[in-house]
Amino acid sequence: MNPRDNQILKIAIPSIVSNITVPLLGLVDVAITGHLGAAAYIAAISIGSMVFNTTYWLFGFLRMGSSGLTSQALGRRDLQEVTMWLVRGLVIAMGIGLLLILAQWPIREMALWLMRPEEEVRQMVITYFHICIWGAPAMLGLYTLNGWFIGMQNSRIPMVVAIVQNIINILVSLFLVFGLHMKVEGVASGTLIAQWVGFLLALALLFRFYGRHLKSGECRVEKLFSKSALRKFFIVNRDLFFRTVCLVSVMLFFTTAGSWQGEVTLAANTLLMQFFLLVSYVVDGFANAAEAMSGKYWGARNLRAFAHTVKHCFMWGYACAFLFSVIYIVGGDAFVALLTDEPTVVDAAHEYIWWIYLIPVCSIGAFIWDGVFVGITASREMLITSLVAAVVFFLLFAWVYRSWGNHGLWLSFLVYLLIRGVLQTVFFHRSLMDKQDSLL
Repeated sequence: MNPRDNQILKIAIPSIVSNITVPLLGLVDVAITGHLGAAAYIAAISIGSMVFNTTYWLFGFLRMGSSGLTSQALGRRDLQEVTMWLVRGLVIAMGIGLLLILAQWPIREMALWLMRPEEEVRQMVITYFHICIWGAPAMLGLYTLNGWFIGMQNSRIPMVVAIVQNIINILVSLFLVFGLHMKVEGVASGTLIAQWVGFLLALALLFRFYGRHLKSGECRVEKLFSKSALRKFFIVNRDLFFRTVCLVSVMLFFTTAGSWQGEVTLAANTLLMQFFLLVSYVVDGFANAAEAMSGKYWGARNLRAFAHTVKHCFMWGYACAFLFSVIYIVGGDAFVALLTDEPTVVDAAHEYIWWIYLIPVCSIGAFIWDGVFVGITASREMLITSLVAAVVFFLLFAWVYRSWGNHGLWLSFLVYLLIRGVLQTVFFHRSLMDKQDSLL
């Protein structure tokens, strides 16, 4: 196997394992509450989890920004800058986490106003929220650490942390709920403990494997928060934040538009979206490899290695996409039947399932280019392409929904993914040609 492919797989495979374990934190909570004897428990945990998942997703720039900036500094062999990007990211992540704790009342009330749960569920959501909000600094700090590790070409540590987090969450939640009979408080406490254990474990592994490295790249206080460094950090992360807002708006609207068509269509869309999420968990592993390696070679001004990395990441990504499309064509209906035995939902999912056959191949460009753009910190291009694609999604949906119904929703989503990839391709080649002389 090509050495470049070995390097890609060395980063991608642990990233894939980490990505697959992420939804398990929420699934464990739902599975435990599903055995407490009332649907209200499941509803409360689902709403609470969605509030935190959406909030943390908006701050995903802490991971992506840390990854790109760190990998470029590593490529330049600037150990001091590598260390300072870590410290800057952690300080800012802790600050945002504390602000979320201080602003918990308006965040909670806004979420409850949007969701409008029944009073019994509302009280459970409040209980869950008031416990889990204390995990905000740990989660955002872990975002920064994971991004830094990936920037350092190391995806094994995030994998280990993710696995340990899930084990702790399962064991502690089971003990608190079924051993101490704590119900929602037990589920929330188990999640909170797992979040802080994951963050502290990541810190311990940081000093265990990079202590000498960090010491050799000591921070200079006068440079740590210099105007130029902070300006670069916030420009990159500002664009990534608003780019994430575009993605969140599309995903939330997709769910909302499904609910307009009744609970059966909403349930079918929810099940079919699991096919898309499964692809994203796997392909994101190669996107992580793209951001780590492309950032390193971009920072080292090695255009040949950079272009070679991008090419091979796309080769692996398209191989996965075609494989998933074949698997979905052959076994898609069986997978739906595994997820539900409700006849009306199965029939509805079967009507729309052929859109899922197309999504893996149509979405691969957006996934891999996201990784490359994060690596070279082309955050403005990421924002522009996501914004244009989101606008096209909403306009196309408004045009075709009346005549196409739910098929129009899936068509709009497919075009949204395609446009992101196409526009990123255009931006990439234009940016590469503009900067080619400076890289050689």
